Amino acid sequence: MNNRNELLENYESMRIGTDETFKFHCTQCGKCCIHRDDILLSPKDLFHVAQKFQVMPQEIVERYCEAYIGSESHRPCLRLKPQGSVQRCPLLKDRKCMVHDAKPAVCAMFPIGRVFKNEFPTKNSASENSFSVEYIFVDPGCGDNTEQHTVQEWLSSFQIPLEDEYFIKWSNLQFSLIQTLKSLENKITPKTFYEICNAVFIGLYLNYDINKDFDSQFEYNTNKITEILNTITTLSKKILK
Repeated sequence: MNNRNELLENYESMRIGTDETFKFHCTQCGKCCIHRDDILLSPKDLFHVAQKFQVMPQEIVERYCEAYIGSESHRPCLRLKPQGSVQRCPLLKDRKCMVHDAKPAVCAMFPIGRVFKNEFPTKNSASENSFSVEYIFVDPGCGDNTEQHTVQEWLSSFQIPLEDEYFIKWSNLQFSLIQTLKSLENKITPKTFYEICNAVFIGLYLNYDINKDFDSQFEYNTNKITEILNTITTLSKKILK
């Protein structure tokens, strides 16, 4: 069973409240860093890793990552590229994380997962889109149960706020990208679609100065990409009329 189907089928039993407790203690066994081909990076994750190594985001992508267009999402995605027969995380060295204090959010939160739920209004509803952030816990099968934590305490220990504005903005942007790019894909040539996705990837993931504040740069890049996609969508509609 793949991870996505397992999540969908068992979601309710995995859900955990922010003040609920779970038992887990990391023993640094490294099991969570192997047999992994699903560690996706957000622009902020990439930015922090680039800062850690003091190189441009492009260099991190070339060294450790794989960029691709999602088969279902139709949007640019970035994952850590696993290495070897055990699919080892490329940032693992001598069984230790090279970016421990700047690791991707999904790794820092482990074994807690975070789910963004976007509630779209019904056809006859006057309400606007709403969203919620929920958390899940799955026994990882590693470490031990010698410590007890609440979700809120666990996230706080990694400087991840419950009211994470970036996570909400990034999640909303992904929903918007999926809708826009899916609608464009059948109206333009594959080559043009690829070029648009490449421009989106560069704008959202690579167009950063690691010596400047991330949030303001992300806001600027998001606005520019959204503006460009809206223009392309408008032009494609006019051409097809």
